[in-house]
Amino acid sequence: MSLSSIIKNIPKAELHLHIEGSLTPELMWRLAEKHSVSLPYANVEEIEAAYNFKDLQSFLDLYYAGAGVLRDEEDFFTLMWEYLARCAEENIVHTEIMFDPQTHTERGIGFDVFMPGFLRAIQKAEDEFGISSYLIMSFLRHLPESEAFETLDAAKPYYQYITAVGLDSSELGHPPSKFERVFKKAKSLGFKIVAHAGEEGPASYIWEAIELLDVDRIDHGVRCQEDQALMAYLKEKQIPLTVCPLSNLKLCVIDDMKEHNIVQLLDAGLLVTVNSDDPTYFGGFLNQNFEALHSSLNIDEKTIRVLAANSFKASFLPQEKKQVFIEQVEVAM
Repeated sequence: MSLSSIIKNIPKAELHLHIEGSLTPELMWRLAEKHSVSLPYANVEEIEAAYNFKDLQSFLDLYYAGAGVLRDEEDFFTLMWEYLARCAEENIVHTEIMFDPQTHTERGIGFDVFMPGFLRAIQKAEDEFGISSYLIMSFLRHLPESEAFETLDAAKPYYQYITAVGLDSSELGHPPSKFERVFKKAKSLGFKIVAHAGEEGPASYIWEAIELLDVDRIDHGVRCQEDQALMAYLKEKQIPLTVCPLSNLKLCVIDDMKEHNIVQLLDAGLLVTVNSDDPTYFGGFLNQNFEALHSSLNIDEKTIRVLAANSFKASFLPQEKKQVFIEQVEVAM
């Protein structure tokens, strides 16, 4: 059995996926035509070429422009459905999906438009593929905390469908401490807490996310190696890191996949997982991230199984469901 077959066949969870970042050039073009939205590209090929950005900010500029084609409930259904259909192909049996309300509400598109679309696709994927999905509502950290509070309040009719609250967008200059109060409120409402930290930002941002936001999980976190006390703490508490290898390469967190520290973090006893982040923008869905690690770091079958099992351990699934999936990982061929 080839390692590619094992990567494809083994059950996996994906815990760090921005649904707006799964928008394909083809869907962007199709929806632009549907809504007569003018894009600064002449065709799908030009959109694909634009995905060759230099850093996080140039990516975000394109990301927000792309999100502008999402206008009605059906668009959000299609976006979510295309991702979940891809999950079925890759044997992703559980996914915890981030969405950015402010990207849409700033354009006058409310929760009553995107949430029904998302929920319809999630239900269809559960019915047809047996995929379970949780939603993570993320605040945009380049915006003021006051707007995050407004977003939390606007989400109230949909609280039952949201498992966790997160923090994403431009990391540098926007430390987790900026959002301490809104995350305290979210925690009091019963939401799980996640936050992007230690990708562009320093290891101190990871400490802030832990100490001030009381996170259940760190998104990215690859710069934790800069602080040995932090490494020891992450190991002791088994706070999961949702690592996104191809994203780290595309955004120049590393210059070459051979430099990636995911195996070092794993060997140090940290609870690390593999994820795709914004797959259409960063060059690969989940299985392509595993393939990249295999080809560049020569990870073996045992490591692949450990990483797949970690994806369930780090998830927000009930313990008994985690255990069922972990047992499936051990025997999958």
